[in-house]
Amino acid sequence: MRKFTLFFLCFVFLGILFSIPATAQLVKHGLRPGAGIGGVYGNTDPSDKLGNYQGRAFLRYLLTDNIEGEFGVGLSELRGVNYTTSIVPIDYHFLISPFNLETWNPYLYVGGGALHYELLKSPNYYTTDLNRAGWTGVIPAGIGFQFKLDDQMIVDLSGGYNYTFSDNLDGIKGSRKDAYWGFLLALTPSGANPNLDADNDGLLDKEEKELGTDPNNRDTDGDGLTDGDEVHKYKTDPLKADTDGDGLSDGDEVLKYHTDPLKADTDGDGLKDGDEVMKYHTDPLNKDTDGDGLNDGDEVLKYTTDPLKTDTDGDGLTDGDEVLKYKTDPLKKDTDGGSVNDGDEIKNGTNPLDPSDDVPKKKEEIKSEVGKAVILEGILFQTGSADISPESQDILNKVFNTLSQNPDIDVEIHGYTDNVGRRASNMTLSERRANAVKAELVKKGINESRIKTRGFGPDKPVAPNTTPEGRQKNRRIEFLRLK
Repeated sequence: MRKFTLFFLCFVFLGILFSIPATAQLVKHGLRPGAGIGGVYGNTDPSDKLGNYQGRAFLRYLLTDNIEGEFGVGLSELRGVNYTTSIVPIDYHFLISPFNLETWNPYLYVGGGALHYELLKSPNYYTTDLNRAGWTGVIPAGIGFQFKLDDQMIVDLSGGYNYTFSDNLDGIKGSRKDAYWGFLLALTPSGANPNLDADNDGLLDKEEKELGTDPNNRDTDGDGLTDGDEVHKYKTDPLKADTDGDGLSDGDEVLKYHTDPLKADTDGDGLKDGDEVMKYHTDPLNKDTDGDGLNDGDEVLKYTTDPLKTDTDGDGLTDGDEVLKYKTDPLKKDTDGGSVNDGDEIKNGTNPLDPSDDVPKKKEEIKSEVGKAVILEGILFQTGSADISPESQDILNKVFNTLSQNPDIDVEIHGYTDNVGRRASNMTLSERRANAVKAELVKKGINESRIKTRGFGPDKPVAPNTTPEGRQKNRRIEFLRLK
């Protein structure tokens, strides 16, 4: 009956053991139940001692990384050929693990407690004045080994010596206190739940084990992202604070700068994101931070211009235009050293790579005196028309230069014809031609208030109208300076 009770008790504790949800907290901070069976061998006075069964249930919890506490209850019988004693130890053990290995773990144990005994069968030489039942103290000590069966279960094998403070366990009054040897094979959960996320980082503990991350630390590499987000959302390495090695932590890339934590150079400009942010202060999401037509990498590494300034040398041209369009030096205001900066040369129409044209030549003018008309040789019209021929532009440019470079001059443009045709028609045509010249000068930028016009038709010929050459000379435009 007592054997049945012992095994029933063990099965009950095993049922409780497997019904308790295992959590990672139980391994380090919580209770860890266990139960086992084994054997005992008395160290009592009779020489005819026999081995017998034992059962034990216990609760363990970590006190430090290397020491566990264990509260346990056992049930067994010490037996000899002529005696049987039921014992129920209730004790507390300290389990000291000097190595704390991962797959197996040796330990020493020592403790203390109380033991209830009851003499069930007395030897023939039973000492009548001894108590057949009662309580006494017990001191257990021994060694043990824990073996990891799988992620959820640990096998525990232990054995040791149990010293009691009583000489009543064998029914014989002897010269020393009774004791017994015992060994136990037990099962206890490892505390690992395959479906547990102990640190609530989005990764199961079993996944963390495979990855090598810390199941009790949401952010193993300390980069500001949870391990789960790194694995499932951003595809970064939860064991590396800077997955792409660009000098920015994955967390800063995702949360602060919005760069790609998997690309060292998010915008592809030739500079690492970390260098852009920390060293050059450029925008890691914009190839051309200053918008000058050169990407940041070329500015820093190739041309050594300032990626934060559109015009590094301050000559009025963007760095991109200098390099790509005008072939000037973006680090020199005056590339050709001719005394005029590159931007002004472009405005002036001179060559910023040729120092000889830096001082512009004086534009050719019409030599004139106040009140004296000058014939504008070269201004030609189609026959019977006021349309100026294209070959007239050179002389028109000289008139423009004269008025443009001498803003105090006012003039009058006179139009003339030959004597071919009706006089009234020639008068009208000459005025139209004078107005056509004025319109061309106004178009070039001269204020129309500075120019008056008159048409004289065939009057005031400068050559006889009897020859083609003479008539050509009479079809003329004159420039008269009024002041």
